[in-house]
Amino acid sequence: MSRPARLCIDTQALVHNYQLLRRLHGGRVLAVLKANAYGHGAGQCASALAHCADGFAVAFGEEASALREAGVRAPVLVLEGLFHEAELPIAVREQWWIVVHHEAQLRMIEQSSQASALNVWLKVDTGMHRCGFQTSLVHQAYSRLKATGKVASITLMSHFARADEAGEGFTSTQIACFDQATAELPGPRSLANSAGVVCWPGARRDWARCGLALYGVDPAGRSLSDLRPVMSARSEIIAITEVAAGEAVGYGGRFVASRPSRIGLVAFGYADGYPRGTSDGTPVAVDGQRVPLAGRVSMDMLTVDLTDLPSARIGSEVELWGGLVSAAEVAASAGTIAYEVLCNAKRAPRLPG
Repeated sequence: MSRPARLCIDTQALVHNYQLLRRLHGGRVLAVLKANAYGHGAGQCASALAHCADGFAVAFGEEASALREAGVRAPVLVLEGLFHEAELPIAVREQWWIVVHHEAQLRMIEQSSQASALNVWLKVDTGMHRCGFQTSLVHQAYSRLKATGKVASITLMSHFARADEAGEGFTSTQIACFDQATAELPGPRSLANSAGVVCWPGARRDWARCGLALYGVDPAGRSLSDLRPVMSARSEIIAITEVAAGEAVGYGGRFVASRPSRIGLVAFGYADGYPRGTSDGTPVAVDGQRVPLAGRVSMDMLTVDLTDLPSARIGSEVELWGGLVSAAEVAASAGTIAYEVLCNAKRAPRLPG
C-alpha cells in the first residue's frame, strides 16, 4: 500500500467555477494556469476547461510551451511577456499572446526581424507600480507597436493592487486612471482579476483574468457560496498515541496536553504543502468532523487531538483542506494566503476527485 497523502482534484468543480465567473463577468475570461495551475496541475486543468474556456494565461514562455505540448490550442497569454528576443520566434510559432509592459520588451519587437502577427496585451501602470507603462507613455507605446507592422492586435490591460480589500477606494482610482489613459485608443480591455470580477462590477470589461477564484477560493474572503473548492488535500490517521496531561507533543514541545489526550498522527507534512507555521487549534477534518491541530507540523507528518472524537481510528479519513476546511482558513492560521498554500502543494500525488 502506498502512503495515503494525496491531492484530489475535482475538475467538475473547476468547470463550475469557470462558468460561474464567466457569467458574473459578462465578457470573456482567461483561466489563469500559472504555477502549475496554482498547484492543481496545469495540463489536467486545461484539458478539463478545453470545451468552455475562452483562453488561458500563464506566467512565462516555458509554461505556455508546456500547454502547447499538451495539446492546448486555445489562446494562451504570457503575463510576464518575453525575457529575450530568442523567444519571439517561439511566440510566433506557438501563437502565444504576449504582454508588453516595459520599454525593453517594446524595443525587442521593434528591432526583431522574426516577429510577425503578434497578439499583444499592452499593460498600463495605473498605480500598482510593479510593471506597466506610465499613463503618459501609453499612447506613444501603442503607436510604436502599431508602427512596427508586426502586431496583429492590441488589448489594453492593467492590474489591481487592492481589489481584494473591502471598502478601499484605490481600485476605483485605478479604474478611472485606466479609462482616462486609454480613452482614445481602440481595442479590447482587460482589468478584472478574480477580485475584480467578484467585487468590482465597474472593472468588468472585454476580458477578465481569473486565477484564485477559479480554484474555489473567494479572493476577498467573502461568501461567494457558489464557488466550489477544486483541491482537497487528504490523508489518513496512521497511528494513535495516548498522552498524559502535562506531556508535550512534537518538535519544540509547543503543544502541551491539558488533559489525558488521544493524539492522532497524520501522513501529511510541510513537504506536502501544509504550512509549517500553522498554529495549534487549526481545524483538520477527521471522518468529516473538525478536530484541532496539536503540535508543530513536521516534514512528513502532523498531529491532531482526537480526544473529543473517540470513534477515530487508524485508517480514518483526513482532510487538511478542501470542502470541510478551506485553504483560506489554513492559510490565515499560518499567517499566509491561500495562494501560497495551494501553490506549495507539490509532493503528494494528484488524483481525480
